[in-house]
Parts: sequence; structure tokens; C-alpha cells
Amino acid sequence: MTLNLRLAAALCAALSLCALLAVPANFPGLGGDARLTLAVFALATCAWIGTPIDDTYIALGAGLALTATGVISSDTLFGTLGDATVWLLICAFVLAAAVARTGLAGRAAAFLVGGARTVRQLTHLTTAALVVTAFAVPATSGRAALALPVFLALAKALADRKRLVVMLALLFPTVILLSAVATLIGAGAHLITVSVLWEATGDRIGFTQWLLLGLPLAVTSSHLAAEAVLLTTTRRADREGSVHITAEEIQRHSDRPVTGPWTQAEKRCALLLATVVALWCSEPLHHVPPAVVALIGAVVASSPALGTVGLKDALKTVPWSLLLFMAATMAMGVALADSGAARWLVSGLPGHVGPAVFLGVVVAVSTAAHLVLQSRSARSSVLVPLVVAAAVGAGVNPVTAALASTAAAGFCHTLPASAKPVTLFSDVPGVPTYTPRDLLRLSAVLAPLTAALVLFFATAVWPLLGVPVTR
Repeated sequence: MTLNLRLAAALCAALSLCALLAVPANFPGLGGDARLTLAVFALATCAWIGTPIDDTYIALGAGLALTATGVISSDTLFGTLGDATVWLLICAFVLAAAVARTGLAGRAAAFLVGGARTVRQLTHLTTAALVVTAFAVPATSGRAALALPVFLALAKALADRKRLVVMLALLFPTVILLSAVATLIGAGAHLITVSVLWEATGDRIGFTQWLLLGLPLAVTSSHLAAEAVLLTTTRRADREGSVHITAEEIQRHSDRPVTGPWTQAEKRCALLLATVVALWCSEPLHHVPPAVVALIGAVVASSPALGTVGLKDALKTVPWSLLLFMAATMAMGVALADSGAARWLVSGLPGHVGPAVFLGVVVAVSTAAHLVLQSRSARSSVLVPLVVAAAVGAGVNPVTAALASTAAAGFCHTLPASAKPVTLFSDVPGVPTYTPRDLLRLSAVLAPLTAALVLFFATAVWPLLGVPVTR
């Protein structure tokens, strides 16, 4: 469908719904605030789907419209910028800038990948290294940019084995996207989910609980996806034979040393990062909020005496557009919940479906949503408020439903434009990479695999970790 056709279809759908909502006789029981919220929400969603306008601009416009019409207060709109999750992400980016400045990522890549002797070992060691980056670099696009030089080094070393290079080109974005669920800071969508749950139900998911629930899923799905990538893009002959990637080959694509003695800056940064992650994971023991821990880490990382990056330079790496988008969509979520619009939207759903069926529908819709909404954060902004409201009505634990929806929405591999990491690795100058046909072949295997895995974790694993299916 061309852009003009998508725009026309989206506009017609939004205006039709707004016209229906404008008639008081339609939808009895729906209050004025709820009607306004649904109209703004429909227009914003259709604009996200059918227009090239920046997602943040649309979200800010929607938040402003809800404030101007009195659905939410100005304090609610502006207060979302001071939310602890927003500060957590800002400080995490400052820490990531400090890590990137030292070159620790190159050392880690040389250490892990250098031990591979077979193609399968190379695949899974690369996967393990990419999973670990979820703890150091927030947002999938940032991790993709950090990993690109490592991929280039591997591609040059394997230049005579084209299929393996294509396999690695597909492996990097696949693992980056699926492993994001490991941590709360892995994607902006996670912070939106946490905020919506807190506003709608009073349930607060901390860094430690998200880590406990998300890390096993991230590790399992990443390594299963690695096997899927390996089997769908290579032949048996490609997988045979040894591989040997030397540190010197990785060094050619890094402006920092990847071997030899560590510098004082590298030691300080590694110690700081380990301390921050340890404090995040031990929150139940010391009760210091993750955002406060991150702020302390960011102040130390940018300090003149102990830091490795200047505060001004570090703040330049913060995606302020994403933060504004998150704040505006949080306000939209508050409006959906407080006005009763979310409750009304799900009131017509069947009330007697089993929890497994309900979660299966949630996972299926969330997995396919990237075909309509390309922004991961936008998908969570649209889906999670509705999923939480529907879960309460269906007797399903809203925490389980929200986490399952967010985890399933991490699959976005069908098209080159479905996610920024997929786009980045689809066109690397001078290096053979994957085609849209390769993506479709992988998606045919990976979509049902990841959906089934999320459903399995939601119904069988997470209850063992303290998050039951029902309340």
C-alpha cells in the first residue's frame, strides 16, 4: 500500500470514528471526557500509522489536545517528564556514553568472539555478547550503533564466506531486538508499560523484578532465534569448517585498544558499571530506587575527577525526542484510564474466555502489531492501556498481560523498515547483507516461535517467579 493510500485510509477511519463519537445518542454510557479521549487517541493512532509525521510531534499534539480540552490537567502532562522512569533512561544514556568512550565494548567483543572455533560457536558467542549489552546501553538503536563496528570486523574476517556474513548481518539486529526484554531500560516501550501499570492498577514493576522475569526470556529467545537465523540463511556446507577471528581483525575497526593492559579510565568505568548494575539488581535489600542509583552513577561517570566523559557530551547522546514521546504517551495513558475510555473499549469483549486464550490473543495481536505501527513505543502506548483494562475484566493478572504484550511486541523483523536496527544492518556499504526475502523467510519461523515462547513464559514460567496468570 502506498503512503497516500495508507494516509487516506487512516484519515477516513479516524474521521469516521470521531463523527460517531460526536453524536450523543451513539454509545450510551460513554462520558464526554471519554469521547474526547477516544477521538484524540484514534487520530493519533491513525497519524502514527498513515503519515510520515514524526511520532513525537503527534504524541505531543495529542497530549496538548487532551490538556486543552480539560481531560487531563497541565500538571499531569508536564509531570510525566519528571517521572522516575524518564530520569532512569536519561542517566542510563549518560552511563552508556561513558562506556562507549572507554572502548570496553571492543574488549568484550574480542574476548568473547575470539574464542569461537566453529560457526555455531561464533553464532552463540555473538548472541551472548549482544544480550550482555542490554545492561550497558539503553534503547535498541543505541546498541545497534555500538555493535556495528564489531559486525564490520567479523564481516571482513569472513569476507570469503558470504553466506556467513549475511547470517551475521541478520543475527545482530535479531538478537538486539529480542534481548531488549532482559532489562527495564532495554527499550522505551518497557518504561511506558511500567507507567501504564502504575497509573491503572497501582502495581509497580522495579528493575529487579523486570530482570527476574525478562532475562530468562531474553536469553532463551535470543539463542533460539540465533539457531533460526543460522538454519534459514546458511546451508550445511556453510556451517562446516572452522572459523578463527583474531583480536587484530577486531582492532582494525576500533579506535580504542581491544587487547593489552587496561587503562585507568577503563578500570574505573567497568567498576562503576558493575556497581550500578549490582545496585539495580539488589534493590530489595537497600531500597534505593533504580533512578536514584542511575543518577549517582551518571554523576560519577561525568565527574571531572573520576568520570570518562563530560556531562555536556554525555547529554548530547540522550534521545530527547524519545523522552518527550514517552512523557506524552504516558499522559495519553492516564487519560484513557481516568476518563473510562479504556474500560469502555474492552467492555464489549467476551467475558468468559480462559486466561490462556486471552493471553494467546494478546500475544498474537502484539506480535503482528509491528506491521501497522512501526514504532515499538507507539505500539505499547496503544496496546498496553487496552490490554491492562481488558485483563482486569477477564480476571487475568494485568501485570502478566502487560508484560506478555510488551515482550511479544519486541518481534519486528518482517520488513527492513520494521525497526531501526533492522534498517541499519540491511544496508552496510561494502558488505553483503540480507534482502527482504531473507527477512520474510526468517519471520515465517521466528514469529510463531517467539509468540509461543512468550505465551509459555506467561503461563508456565512467570507464575513460578511470583507473577500468577490470574489475580
